[in-house]
Order: sequence, then structure tokens, then C-alpha cells
Amino acid sequence: MKRNTKRIITIVVAALVIIPIILLGLLYFYQEKLFFHPVKLGANYLFEFEQNFEEITIQADDGTTLNGILFKSDSTKGLIFHLHGNAGSLRSCGKMAQTYTGLNYDIFILDYRGFGKSEGKIKSEKQLYSDSQIAYDELKKRYDEDDIVISGYSIGTGLASQLASKNNPKLLILIAPYYSFEDLVCNNYSFPAFLLRYKLPTHEYLDNVTAPVIIFHGTEDKIINYYSALKLEAEFKEGDRLITLEDQGHLKITSNENYKAEIAKILE
Repeated sequence: MKRNTKRIITIVVAALVIIPIILLGLLYFYQEKLFFHPVKLGANYLFEFEQNFEEITIQADDGTTLNGILFKSDSTKGLIFHLHGNAGSLRSCGKMAQTYTGLNYDIFILDYRGFGKSEGKIKSEKQLYSDSQIAYDELKKRYDEDDIVISGYSIGTGLASQLASKNNPKLLILIAPYYSFEDLVCNNYSFPAFLLRYKLPTHEYLDNVTAPVIIFHGTEDKIINYYSALKLEAEFKEGDRLITLEDQGHLKITSNENYKAEIAKILE
């Protein structure tokens, strides 16, 4: 009887030690599954959009093929270089392009690795930065950087901020940004900070952005709280602006009439 009791206690103790280790390991190694939700499209998938567009194939530094679309206005004033959120693909994200082409701006949207027709898989924060820079360099062959606006939405805001900090765009537009991705997932969603491999410190990158920064954020955003924008606003340099969208949630911000009115003024 004592032997069986001792065995049960040993098994329970072992389980209490091993199971948390396994769970922590899963959290560390499978963060991409938690944070990114791509929709994969076949290589021969044909996009259908109402405005003129051109698919652009970009080679990452490791040879991975990335897919992006350049949506073209009838008479362009410049380029919006946009980094989208953590879900979907260009099939859905591309619908926002009309907001900008209607204002006579071309817009390029990049699908991250594993999204849409882009090959490969996201493996690190550094990889995302590298891919964004390579795509940006490719578009600079077509547009003067003085005519390029970098834009990011949701998870793409950290990437856009990093990109703007390393380059010299005309303007940086952040739509529903986080103060840092670490601040978002650790404070709002109780993710263990010591395991997080994606930090994306937006506020640190903004310290090195010389271009004006415009932030749009909805007061009813339940995914990235409006308070994140207020924290970023507290560290603004002269010329930066926060535009509050009352009663706006996290999705469909570019369809918001107040957003459209403000972005038209900004890009005129």
C-alpha cells in the first residue's frame, strides 16, 4: 500500500513538473501559430479587383519568393507602402486599395511569408523586418522616396515603424497601433514576457522616425486598446498627430467615413 502511494505521488509530482515545461515549450516554439493567421492561395490564383493592379514578385534574402500587389491610380501623386494585419491575404486586404487610388495615390501591399501567394513561413521578427526592407527597396526603384508614405495596420504598425526608422519616407501612417507587441500580448493577454520572441517595440522605433507620424485609432477597439495610441501620443515629436475615430472598432477602419475624410486632407 505504501509502495503504491509513493508511486502515485511520484507520478503526480512528475506530471506537475513536466506538463508546465511542455506547455511553456509549445508557447515558445509555436508563437507563429498564435500570432499569424494567413490565408494561403495557390500559385496560379487570379486576383480580381476593380482598379488597375500589377502583381510584383520579390525575392527575399534567402531566396523565398514574396508576392505583393501594386494598385495603380489614374494619375499618381506618390505611393502608399502598406503592411497589413496578421490575418487573411491580399485577396481580402486588397479591397482597401480603392480608398487610396481614389485619392490619386498608388498603393503597394505585401503579403508576408505564408500569406496568399507568398512562399515560406514566418520564423522571426528579424525576418519580417528584412522582407519589408527588401520590398521597400524594390518599390524605391519606381518612386522617389520623397513621394512614399509608409503605412501599417494592426500588427503591421510595428513593422511599418521599424521600416520608417531605417528609411526616409514622406510620412508614416499607423492604423490601430500597439505601444509595443510585448506590451499588447503580455499586459492585455497575459502572455509570459520571458517567452515572447516577437517584441516589435513601436514606441522605440518612433523615436528614430524623422517623418511626421499620423495615428488613427478607434475608441471601441477591443483587440488593440485605444489606450495604446494614447501612450504613443505621449511620446510624440512636434508635427505628429493622433486622430481619434469615435465608436470605431479594430476592423474596417479604412471604410470609416471620418477616416476617409481625414486621410483625404492628409494626402491632398
